[in-house]
Amino acid sequence: MDFAKYWEHTDAVSQTLFFVLITLSIISWVVGILRILQSKKMAENVAEDLTQVISDKQKSVNGLGLAQQKIVIEQTLLQQISRYRFSTEKGLSVLGTTASIAPFIGLFGTVWGIFHALHSIGESGQAGLGQVAGPVGEALIMTGLGLAVAIPAVIFYNIATRLNRKALHVANDTAHELLVKTASQTPTNHS
Repeated sequence: MDFAKYWEHTDAVSQTLFFVLITLSIISWVVGILRILQSKKMAENVAEDLTQVISDKQKSVNGLGLAQQKIVIEQTLLQQISRYRFSTEKGLSVLGTTASIAPFIGLFGTVWGIFHALHSIGESGQAGLGQVAGPVGEALIMTGLGLAVAIPAVIFYNIATRLNRKALHVANDTAHELLVKTASQTPTNHS
């Protein structure tokens, strides 16, 4: 099938839906790739980063008692893990929304195209297979396009979510180790 021929038969609504789907596809590919790269980097660096943050914080709390040190370190860890969680969620709503709405946009384009095909058949008075198959087949292209946009968005979403879980697991595991290390420090005399 010739795309130019298909494009001639579409109206403004179908063309708008086509551009919306193409735009969503481009956005989801860019966001998906960036999200995966950032999540992978975070999963690789989160333990070292968290250890460095706590090491820096330890220097400022050395004069405090063990109980106060533990509280400060614990709150710092909770704050950092919360920041990691917030950072890992960036872009996921775009991927999730694209994955959810793209098939419906494509389906709407198909229904719109079939409506126009049936309307033109009604006006011409001819309802043979040749008059129905071409326009209906062209209308179904929108469903395929909607799925072609949604499927990569779902894949990116799932990969990023898995990498994010790994990063947060490593962050929590490291936080527990750092808390144990802080709690097991020998108390110093503060006279």
